[in-house]
Parts: sequence; C-alpha cells; structure tokens
Amino acid sequence: MSCGSVTLAQGPEGQGQSTDFLRGAGSLAEASPLALSGLKLETPCVTWCLRGDPGLLAQGGFQGRKLDLPLSALVNASQQDFELLAFAFEASEEQLRPARLIRVGLVQNRILLPPDAPVSEQVGALHRRIAEIVEVAAQCGVNIVCFQEAWTMPFAFCTREKLPWTEFAESAEDGPTTRLCQKLAKTHNMVVVSPILERDEAHGDVLWNTAVVISNSGAVLGKTRKNHIPRVGDFNEATYYMESTLGHPVFQTPFGRIAVNICYGRHHPLNWLMYSLNGAEIIFNPSATTGELSESLWPIEARNAAIANHCFTCAINRVGVEHFPREFTSGDGKPAHRDFGYFYGSSYVSAPDGRRTPGLSRTRDGLLVAQLDLNLCRQMGDLWNFKMTGRHAMYAEELAKASQPDYRPHIIKE
Repeated sequence: MSCGSVTLAQGPEGQGQSTDFLRGAGSLAEASPLALSGLKLETPCVTWCLRGDPGLLAQGGFQGRKLDLPLSALVNASQQDFELLAFAFEASEEQLRPARLIRVGLVQNRILLPPDAPVSEQVGALHRRIAEIVEVAAQCGVNIVCFQEAWTMPFAFCTREKLPWTEFAESAEDGPTTRLCQKLAKTHNMVVVSPILERDEAHGDVLWNTAVVISNSGAVLGKTRKNHIPRVGDFNEATYYMESTLGHPVFQTPFGRIAVNICYGRHHPLNWLMYSLNGAEIIFNPSATTGELSESLWPIEARNAAIANHCFTCAINRVGVEHFPREFTSGDGKPAHRDFGYFYGSSYVSAPDGRRTPGLSRTRDGLLVAQLDLNLCRQMGDLWNFKMTGRHAMYAEELAKASQPDYRPHIIKE
C-alpha cells in the first residue's frame, strides 16, 4: 500500500489491510489501553486515514494525505458498526485568497427493519440510525452532510404498489424527517441534505422525489427535486412521481454553494452542467442503484462530472437487498421476484482535478468524510477553461432546433 491504514477490526473486506492500529496511528497510538478497552475487535473494520487500493491507484486514483480523526469518532463508529473513512483534497496555495477548507460527510446505509414492518417503526429506526451517524460526523468536523436517496424508506418504487409505500411521503417543509434534520443541523452547526419522498400538501398532495436542504441555523433553506425519472428495469418510479419543475437550484451556505443531482440525473451530462453554470461548487448525487444495472458506470459518471464542471461531486448509494412482501415484474422478461437487486454502496467524492477517494464498502453502512479546498474549483477552471470554451450559445441553438418535431439530423451522405 502507498500509505497506512488503521483499522479497529478485521472483517471480510479487511483482508490484506493492516490491523495493527497502534503502529504509526497518530492520536490512536497515543491512546491509553484503558481508552481502547471497550472496542469490539471482532466487528468489521473501521478504516482511519487513506486506504491503499491498488486497483484504484492504478487508475490514477486518490493522491492526497490522510485526514486524522478524533479517537471518539473512531470508537463510536466501531461500537455502532459502521465504516468510517476520511480523506483530504488540497489545492495550490494562493497569495490573495486563503484556503477555503470545508468538510463533507456522505452517509450510506441499509434499511433496518423489513419492508413489511409498520411504517412508523421503519421510519423511527432509520431516524435513530442516522442521528447516530450524524453525531460521529459532527465529531469529525463535518460542515455539510448528505444522506442517500429516499433515505427514510425502502426503495419500493420497483413494486408499482401504492400502499403502504406512499405512506412514507411527508412534507418537505415541516414533516417529521425535516424536523429531525433541523434539530441535527442546529445542534451540530451543520448543513443537512435530506432526500425524501415528498408529499406536496400545498399542491394537491402529489408526490415528488425531493431533497430538502437545511441550513446550519436549522432553517429550511429550500428544496430541489429529481429532474430525470428512469424508465428502465425495475425502476418504475414514474408510477409515483414525475420530473421536477424546479430547475437547477443552487444553495448558498456558509460552507460553499451546493446543489443536489438526484440519482438518475447523473446519467445526463447537461443536468450536471446546469448546476455548475448556476454556481455550484459541490454537487451531491444521492442515489439508490443496483449492481447488475449500473455498477460498471458508478465509478465513472460523478468523477467525469467533477472534471467537466470544475466542481466537487459526491456520489452516495444505499447498501443491501430489500425483500418485499409480494412478487412483482417489470415487463422486461425476467421472472417475478421480490427484490430490486443488490444496492452496492461504494459512495465516493471526486475533485475537479480528477482525483477521487476510494469508495465506502459495498456491504456496510458507512460515513465518508472528505475535506475539500473549494479554491480548487476556480483553479481547475483557470487551467482547463471549459466554461470559456464550452460554446454554450452554439449548443443552445442546436439543441433548440433538435427539440422541434420537424428536426432533421445533420447527416452528410455520399
């Protein structure tokens, strides 16, 4: 490995990694045996600092320094059984601008109760789990935390059934999940991005796939919705909600300008582009996607978007398999089944210079902490000039023509 890895246990994914967490471990090495005595070393590994991943490094992957974390955060993550990774991206030093250092936290998790458990119990269990992880994020100095798509529920949109799944929907402005996130935001001085199934009570009770952005003051800063709705495989989401009408809002926070490109929107380059043109420095991509369909695309799309748009991107996916009470089909020739497939986690952060962190586990709950220097956005813009050379006016004209029903493709033949 090119650098050290500190783990608090050895699990199935920890083979080949160092489990000697006292050697070269900084603050951990200085901890007394008494302070470490409560750790359960038989639990799966919690990684502290930069994990050497030969496959990733061979692809021109993460090149940076380890991000030291408090012992309390490491202990809590181990005791609560979720992975904790931390990395730092650095920018070139400037003479007129100080470094703009902020920390983001990406949370991935599985559902805690089976989908046929009472709705209120499922939501309550997830609320408690996320509050635990956010507490550790606060100990790690996180300024902005983002959860996975529709984090308060199973991703039941594959079933095409309405009840009980629509009962998970709630108000973006004052629903129980938003109230919880307001409390967490204010308590920890942290911006919270909370993707939920929204019940728009002011407009006919219709449903939306929505991300609520809550300021570190605890106020609801605003909301954004999913711009592109999939119609592929078991992604039967159009049975529940349609495309957003809110455009591409960017939210000014004390920790930078952020946007939220929900799930399937990552497959659409113009979606990323519009958030970038509106000034986003960090674009979160909370998702729920499965291995058979998209895992080969996952490491590429958010990373490419970071490069093309001179911004940081944060790709977040849930983990596990969710088994539903009744079988369903999606008209794709597959036999009836009760699960969507395997949600493979692997959440990661990419920088505008093409670097990216290793991903979180494919199988475990996790918190990925990344320290970003937002000066890197403008530095890469000055280097590559994509926003200057992008020829947006030309493409706007050509796309306007291509959108007309009488458009004829410009094909030259012999």
